[in-house]
Amino acid sequence: MRRAHAVTAAVLLSAGLLGGPAVAAPQVIPERTERVVAQGPDDICDYTNRRPNLQQGSSGAVVQQAQCYLNEAVGAELDVDGDFGRLTRSAVTAFQQCAEIVVDGRIGAQTWSFLSFWANDPGRPFC
Repeated sequence: MRRAHAVTAAVLLSAGLLGGPAVAAPQVIPERTERVVAQGPDDICDYTNRRPNLQQGSSGAVVQQAQCYLNEAVGAELDVDGDFGRLTRSAVTAFQQCAEIVVDGRIGAQTWSFLSFWANDPGRPFC
């Protein structure tokens, strides 16, 4: 509300409507609307920042990211090969049990969140 009054007063002053001679209106500087994102510590695993749902049969850099997280979070000792096979599924299931989250052998939003947090914690591995 104060901003609206200041702008109105500036307009009236510049037009000479508030008494006295007309003066130049003060410049209104637009508020900064750019979103500033806080930077956190570097991620322990750096294959990708994507977090899609994964399951046995998935492959690629996102699986490498998950395998790296599993190795860091719980000492899974997986080959970081980008292949979500039987061993990766077993490590995911063990991690989910340890974290006391839904145990389904798949990596969805909840598992990604816990994996990322645990893998990047200085006190790792946990289980």
